Amino acid sequence: MRRRADALDREILALAVPALGALVAEPAFLLVDTALVGHLGAEELAGVGIGVAVLSTVVGLLIFLAYGTTPAVARLLGAGDRPGAIRAGIDGIWLAIVAGVALLATAPLAGPVVALFGAASAVTEHAAVYLGISILGLPAMLIVLAATGLLRGLQDTRTPLVVAAIGFAANAALNVALIYGAGLGVAGSALGTVIAQWGMAAFFVWSAVRAAIRERVPLGIRWGDLGRTASTGGWLFVRTLSLRAALLATTAVATQAGTTALAATQIAFTLFSTLAFALDALAIAGQAMVGKALGAHDGAQARAVTRRLQRWGVGFGCVVGALLLSVAWVLGGVFTTDADVRSALPVALVLLALAQPIAGFVFVLDGVLIGAGDARYLAWTGIVNLAAYLPLLLLALVTGWDALAVIWAAFSFGYLGARAITLGLRARSDAWLRLGAVR
Repeated sequence: MRRRADALDREILALAVPALGALVAEPAFLLVDTALVGHLGAEELAGVGIGVAVLSTVVGLLIFLAYGTTPAVARLLGAGDRPGAIRAGIDGIWLAIVAGVALLATAPLAGPVVALFGAASAVTEHAAVYLGISILGLPAMLIVLAATGLLRGLQDTRTPLVVAAIGFAANAALNVALIYGAGLGVAGSALGTVIAQWGMAAFFVWSAVRAAIRERVPLGIRWGDLGRTASTGGWLFVRTLSLRAALLATTAVATQAGTTALAATQIAFTLFSTLAFALDALAIAGQAMVGKALGAHDGAQARAVTRRLQRWGVGFGCVVGALLLSVAWVLGGVFTTDADVRSALPVALVLLALAQPIAGFVFVLDGVLIGAGDARYLAWTGIVNLAAYLPLLLLALVTGWDALAVIWAAFSFGYLGARAITLGLRARSDAWLRLGAVR
């Protein structure tokens, strides 16, 4: 038993550690853009901030291109059908191309979309330039997501890490050259990122084509398979939409609660997102390992992986929760000089710290059920969880209690707690243990 647990731990780490590196590299692209543009001026920086907000939302909603491809590929790999696994990845890439081409048609809408933010005219102009050029890179970004899903399904998280690292370096060099060397300013920042994204996409496509040729897999688009892939992706889209809605609702209520509550909430969300990277890496390992086990008709292995991941998730949550709790009263000074925000922030951070074991449990089971292809359940319970959360969140506006405390108690124990219950009940059942290559 101990040997089996050690073997599972090694396999989890072999997938999760490189996945963590690739996850960190993704926001690093935006950090480079922000840092370099920040030296141009406040208006340019604000404009890029609006553009990044729009792009992040679009890409976040389309993350199903990776999350839907990984389990499909892993199942077929586990069933011993490597050509079929690669074909499933090719279908995912084709879906990314179709979706990306459709998004190119939205380029003329860049100006009207950023105008909705109501920023000053100069800021809006910079945002429109940045977003208009960045849209040209959306097909590449989606191809990278789908191809990353293919490789993860094949139990390879190292190649995406290497490509992400090279892409990050290329992006930084191109941005310096185009922003300052060529004097293109905000346009140079967007253009440099677009070029780096297409370079990454080209490598992934070349890699997928080479694998397909080696396994004699047809490369042409198959609309029937594309429709089935899109159907699974649709359920994952609904799941992601419910998560985004919860975050937006939290921000909206914090806005109504006042500037101090909003500022503290934004800092807390920044920390929550940072801590989520490691948990996301464990979830990605879960997607790949569970999908492969179920494809191999090995329900016992899928159960063993799930139990081990739960221990990792809760254990890591306890560690990072303790660390966050230890610095909750001093961390505010890193983010702000505002005395009111620094004074209010600890209550949010304490509640967030106490909820980290729950977050670890939630993240890994989310990955397990995605790996099992249980997207429909995740979509419907995502809506249920949101419906349970919103009334708790609104208590911040209708009671005389500390609004920030209510917001973060509702999010940490209400929303994450609801997700833990719905995911935990599903994981304890046999409904998600559908064996074989077909989900």
